[in-house]
Amino acid sequence: MPHGAAFERAKRRSCGAPALTDRPVRLATDVRVVGAELYFLPVRTRVPLKFGAETLTSVTCARVRLTVRDSQGRTACGWGETPLNVEWVWPSASPYETRRRITHDFCTRLVDCWSVFPVTGHPLQIGEAFQRTVLQDELDNVNQGVADADRLPLLAALLCCSAFDIALYDAFGNLHGIPAMHSLTKEFCSSDLSSFLDSDDGVDFRGRYPADYLRPRRLESLPAWHLVGGADPLTPDEAGAPPAYDGHPVFLSDWIKRDGLKCLKVKLRGSDYEWDLLRLTQVGEVAQSHGVEHLTADFNCTVTDPNYVVEIIDQLARQAPAVHDRLLYIEQPFPYDLEKHMIDVREVSRRKPLLMDESAHNWELVRVGRALGWTGVALKTCKTLTGALLSLCWAKAHGMGLMVQDLTNPMLAQIPHLTLAAYTETLMGVETNAMQFYPDASAIEASVHPGIYRRRSGRVELSTLGDHGFGYRIDEIDRILPAPVASRIAADGGAPLPHFRSRHADAARSDS
Repeated sequence: MPHGAAFERAKRRSCGAPALTDRPVRLATDVRVVGAELYFLPVRTRVPLKFGAETLTSVTCARVRLTVRDSQGRTACGWGETPLNVEWVWPSASPYETRRRITHDFCTRLVDCWSVFPVTGHPLQIGEAFQRTVLQDELDNVNQGVADADRLPLLAALLCCSAFDIALYDAFGNLHGIPAMHSLTKEFCSSDLSSFLDSDDGVDFRGRYPADYLRPRRLESLPAWHLVGGADPLTPDEAGAPPAYDGHPVFLSDWIKRDGLKCLKVKLRGSDYEWDLLRLTQVGEVAQSHGVEHLTADFNCTVTDPNYVVEIIDQLARQAPAVHDRLLYIEQPFPYDLEKHMIDVREVSRRKPLLMDESAHNWELVRVGRALGWTGVALKTCKTLTGALLSLCWAKAHGMGLMVQDLTNPMLAQIPHLTLAAYTETLMGVETNAMQFYPDASAIEASVHPGIYRRRSGRVELSTLGDHGFGYRIDEIDRILPAPVASRIAADGGAPLPHFRSRHADAARSDS
């Protein structure tokens, strides 16, 4: 199974330590999960999103409400959301519908797992323990006796888990009346980073907490990276019939003008040298003529020979030096199964910073990547916030560069994504592209947080966020949810908070 070895090492590393339920140190702020609800929200793209060999035209967002309780019996709810982007987490020749069904079923399966998980602590402790034990066991169970083509990848399992994990941090912050990212200190977490991480080169995580590797305060404004998909038209001069106008830009040149863009991420094929080189050159020319300052190239795991990337970089330097100079970093050219494809990538990273994305499932794989020559990590909340935080801490402590990348996050999913970026010292801003592919999906949330869902002057704005949890201001977001696809309250968990029960009741009354 992909990356099973890394998880086995994590299990062996932890088996001698006391379980979190038996920890001698308890804090009054510790919580336990006592309930979960899962909702599926379908979204269609306005234009296709092509990356690698896959093309996305619709997606289902998993929205989770998690209830936590502390030792005094106080309860709070939190929300998490992620788009279940099957094409990204599970590229395969297997039929899409098969992959979609298996992924959705696994996400539903996690409702019971999270609701009865007996660990008490900080979200970092709970989230790490859940991934190390329950998530891996559930993945083993669903893959038992299944043909290789239909085996759910670890990346897909992490995607399903991420909405629950994010909701846990939100609930913790809501319970204690603090921003979720302000809980990552000794005051709220009784385990320092040495309880989770090993280190190289003399780095010592004893007495260190995630807050030590984050900005002390959230940035309120971030440069925004625009995604140039493989099928995106660049200018009106391109051949072909003009697409139907729906009120949003279609051509890259128009996006740059409307949103004031300064940063472009270019999706490439990784299997067609001439096409990739031409595409980078053409996008670079549009960028240069419209004042764009930074580019990055994303090959989406389709390259197996480092010389392919080396030759593109070197050829750009010769024939289009202005484009080459704008290329800030290279993202994940090589297969995401890092342990299966132990490729020395130093010739690439000697030329440009080289960031892991799909390969960076956890900090242990970041460690493997660094040994192979990778110089940075693209963090994603869709691989769990817990995993992103631990990878961030390990990478930064070992001198690696950081970015926060998008999974085309709409609605609530956008907010923890931007929040992570706002506390992270990234190479340059944050990637955010849901407003390109399904802008209307977030219209309800945008009425409360306009700067989060629309890029202006090349930036996104976070100043409307609230002061506890992730600051969703969920009471003000007038979105009526469908019935949950799964729901469970632990036997000793008590009832959900009345506010959310009344929202469902109000929706039912309005339909009658």
